[in-house]
Amino acid sequence: MSQNASPAAETARRRSIGFLNWAHFLDHYVILIFPTVVIGLEAVYGRSYGDLLALSTAAFTAFGLFALPAGWLADHWSRRNMIAIFFIGTGLSAAAVGAAPNFTVLAIALFAVGFFAAIYHPVGLPMIVEQAVNRGRTMSINGVFGNVGVSVAAAVTAALTAWIGWRWAFFIPAVVFVATGIAYLVLTPKDGARRVAAPHVQDVKLDRRLVIAVIGLFMTLALSSGLVFNALTVTLPKIIDVRLGEGIPLALVGFLATAVFLCGAVAQLSIGRLVDRFAPHFLLAGVAVTQLIGVVWLNYATGWPLLVALATAIAAIYAQVTLNDYVLARYTPPAIRGRVYAMRFFLNFTLAGPAVWGIGRLYDQGGFGLVLWVTAAVAAVFVANTLMIAALVGGAESRRAAQPAE
Repeated sequence: MSQNASPAAETARRRSIGFLNWAHFLDHYVILIFPTVVIGLEAVYGRSYGDLLALSTAAFTAFGLFALPAGWLADHWSRRNMIAIFFIGTGLSAAAVGAAPNFTVLAIALFAVGFFAAIYHPVGLPMIVEQAVNRGRTMSINGVFGNVGVSVAAAVTAALTAWIGWRWAFFIPAVVFVATGIAYLVLTPKDGARRVAAPHVQDVKLDRRLVIAVIGLFMTLALSSGLVFNALTVTLPKIIDVRLGEGIPLALVGFLATAVFLCGAVAQLSIGRLVDRFAPHFLLAGVAVTQLIGVVWLNYATGWPLLVALATAIAAIYAQVTLNDYVLARYTPPAIRGRVYAMRFFLNFTLAGPAVWGIGRLYDQGGFGLVLWVTAAVAAVFVANTLMIAALVGGAESRRAAQPAE
């Protein structure tokens, strides 16, 4: 139990974190339904993978574009109510995707999914940071929920598409979203129309110029990490389908993709423990190097060794997601933390739309060889960026460690 908290307050805190974890799961699940469905739609519509994948550009673009206004509105109105809108709005939009009669309506409905799904990260993550007692463990568990959402999206969507049709792959999650939103409104207390103040003091104090430099580097980091994240999470089912061998059924592709994504969950739990023992900026640099190795390896791997290369890359990608959130909270002053998170997710996720479009174009021109080499180049930029962050904050961490205990 957190210090000085009544049993009722502690129960409310745990329940809120539980809903936020479940929201993270659903958020990543719903945004990745279509990239799996699209594999089966190639034969239905007689369109190329690249053309069909471009339909989800609207959803991924909205997913990033509306992060900034969602974070601002939550801080000035109500974070709790914004999360309720996230649940119900995303659910209704997913139902609209399933009911879409043509490509135009489908694109509009996918945009609506991205619009409402954009609410979670700039609103939910600051809530997690504020309510956490053990920040590293709580943030890593929250990250695992998001990872599992990505993981099961491929398998469950593939199974539903094969058994009862692709439209039900959207209808069923829609019901879950709306039901959860209603339960959230009933079971969580109102927070009122107020600006939310962050209770945590800054973990490591940096001078103003260093804070600006670190935040600037993190914004650049958001760009490169967003490109690598989307390049692999969106295309992973298709990479398995193309490079593992001919004649693999869609359901098996989905389950193998799930197994690979679960490696990321294990990495996130491990990182949650390691941040209590090692300097997080050095861990971030090590994970960045591992990510680059994994992506380069993918360019040469085929057959079953491909799964090992994918597992390495995905584990590093999800470990860095948790570390990015943790390190940014550690070095950012509480007064601007919410806005910094909103900007990070805006940059990170806004790239998703152009990234999906670019993946489709690169694939049509040069296959996954071209896609993966471009991804490796971006991963190299990510490594350089994390090394600069480690160099900047290393001195502050050394001074903090040298201070005598009070």
